[in-house]
Formats: sequence, C-alpha cells, structure tokens
Amino acid sequence: MPRLKCTVAYDGTQFSGYQVQPGKRTVQGEIEQTLAKLHKGSVIRVSASGRTDAGVHARGQIIHFDTPLEIKPERWQIALNSMLPADIAIHDAEFVHPGFHARFDAVGKEYRYFMLLSKQRDPFQRNYVYQFSYELNYVAMEEAARHLVGTHDFTSFCSAKTEVEDRIRALKEIEFFEEDGLLVFRFVGDGFLYNMVRILVGTLLEVGTGKRAADGMPVLLDKKDRTLAGKTAPGHGLYLWKVFYDEDSMDTGN
Repeated sequence: MPRLKCTVAYDGTQFSGYQVQPGKRTVQGEIEQTLAKLHKGSVIRVSASGRTDAGVHARGQIIHFDTPLEIKPERWQIALNSMLPADIAIHDAEFVHPGFHARFDAVGKEYRYFMLLSKQRDPFQRNYVYQFSYELNYVAMEEAARHLVGTHDFTSFCSAKTEVEDRIRALKEIEFFEEDGLLVFRFVGDGFLYNMVRILVGTLLEVGTGKRAADGMPVLLDKKDRTLAGKTAPGHGLYLWKVFYDEDSMDTGN
C-alpha cells in the first residue's frame, strides 16, 4: 500500500497538543478525521515525527500514513487542505518507500522560540510570541549556550514527567538573532526531550537577566536535577521548525 509523507504546519493555539487525546481537540485527531472522510469512513492512522504540547506551533511537522487511494501527491495536498480546519495546512506531500517512518527515520530537528522584547503588550501576537520586558545580556547568553552545545545528559533540562530513560542528546547549535522585530532562539539537535527547548530558553533568559551565571551550565548538566535549571518558558512561543532526515543537511543557518 502506498505511503504518503506530508509536511504539516499548524497554529497550536486551539489544540490540546498534537497527539490524539479522548475528548480533546488535537492536530492528529483533526487530520485523522479528515482522512476518514476521504476514505469513506475507513480509519487511517497517522504517524508523526514527534508530539508537540498544547499551544505549541509547527512550521515543519512531518507525518506519514498508508493509503489505498490512487491520488497524485499534489492532489493530496489540495484535497487535504480543502477539508482540514484553517489552523492546519499541508505544505507538501510525496510518496515514499514503504519502510519510511516519520519518527524513527528522523535524524534531527530544529526548533525556534520567538520573543517580543517590549514593555508594551501586543494583543495581536499574544498567542505566537512570548513577551519579555527585561533587558538581556547576549554575551552572557552566548557563553552559556557554548557550554550547552554538544552531547550531554540533559536530565536537568527536561520535564520531571519525561518517560524515556536515555536522556543523552546531541545539541548541535544554539543561536540568537533578530527577525522582524522579534528575538529568535534557534536550536538544532539530534533529538529533544519533553519540554527541553522551553527549559533551555527559560534558563538562558535567567542568564541574560543576571539571575544565574553563564559558567554554571556545566554544573547543571552534571547534577542531572531538573529543579536546578530555569523555569519552563511558555509554550506559545515555540515552533517545531524543521525535521531532518538522512538526505537533509542539518547545517541550515537561519
């Protein structure tokens, strides 16, 4: 049976996360309901590169599913977009080999976190960027980031609810840049633990405001204690930006 790979973007504001949950509106639930309509009631299960939490957005989530329908990829994109709710969009679709898996074949991910550095509230961006009204020391933040880049046990930087036992991850890049009046944090790694990016952001912000020392990052990593790291930054500033596979280069720049 043909297997279709799709790139999905979504506004996470009105979702209880990506993964199906009983009685709640989720991205996976909406996609599977749409596929059921296209398949005349047949259940079509979707696999994704990973889950995102409530309020978290995606620009480049990857999904796959098997389908008996003989429809060209470009027609799949049109058909799905015509039926999906306005806060989900299929950006591209292609047939892949039957063994492809959106999650298990992924070799890395890029997340971006967007912030509005202003004391003035912007009601039009309240669901899409985190407003932060304090000045930041970027030199200190860059020093802290250098300590975090590399292969480490990130237990201190993941939620206490994290279920996986192997918490070693290779964080390849952390950078900060301004874009359209916003401060953007960019993280690239081979994988990320539950809430890892949001805790990294929260910790770096504490460094930037002088609440903790940049050279304290190695100690945080060594202690493997979530209570020692910074607060978890709000979900609405976070975007799953891109998922990498073997054919992709993880050296993307901004």
